[in-house]
Amino acid sequence: MRLIVLPLLLALLLPSGGLTAPCGNSGAGFEVWKKDFAKQARRSGVKKKGLQALARTQYANRTIAADRGQKSFKYSLDKFMQVRGANTIVAQGRKRKARNLQFYAALERQYGVPAGILIAIHGMETGFGSFMGDSQVVSAITTLAYDCRRSDFFVPHAIGALKLVDRGSISMATKGAKHGELGHTQFLPGNALDFGVDANGDGRVDLYNLTDALASTANFLRKKGWKPGRGYQQGQPNFAVIKQWNAATVYQQSIAIMAARIDQ
Repeated sequence: MRLIVLPLLLALLLPSGGLTAPCGNSGAGFEVWKKDFAKQARRSGVKKKGLQALARTQYANRTIAADRGQKSFKYSLDKFMQVRGANTIVAQGRKRKARNLQFYAALERQYGVPAGILIAIHGMETGFGSFMGDSQVVSAITTLAYDCRRSDFFVPHAIGALKLVDRGSISMATKGAKHGELGHTQFLPGNALDFGVDANGDGRVDLYNLTDALASTANFLRKKGWKPGRGYQQGQPNFAVIKQWNAATVYQQSIAIMAARIDQ
């Protein structure tokens, strides 16, 4: 028995070429991990351009620093809304809705999501497109897929980013938020791949185009279960759908409150 058990234990403990390379908490193992992740990406359908992008990625220290230093979601609701500029978002959001009533009405007819929700998300995420990020998206999301803290969550989004490169939707030059979010409403790449909409009819999904971005946001919410005409405050049917957009309770509450004020 001892002669049999020992080799079995060694086989379990020693690395195997068929296993995924381990995650890491620093950049030390990133290049080795990338080579193994390329095999997983290829099995998941990533093609030549995506694999070439993966090979060019660099460990994103600023992304790791941002991920480990998040503080705002620990605030109270009042403090969070103050820090995020809720009153300004509401005031500007009302003006944006008034200037584009037909556009937002068309989105609501198609997807059932009212203007206030889309405008509040747009304002919260990027200040209505005033700042959509300065981090290299593919490197940022790949770094998070490698990092041990939430590797399982970010791996599908890293695969999504590489597929978006294959499609020509993004490139190694594309800039976004430090967690790899894209465009006006900061889609994670896997969600951009699954829910992105070519709303302006130019033949490509471009989340840096406002029309595509807001239609894609409405499509995401509808596909996640948004019920047209139903309420979206806490305790109402559509509040659960806002949770699908962002996991932080204060964020969800803020979006619901601002949306109602915008739609008054």
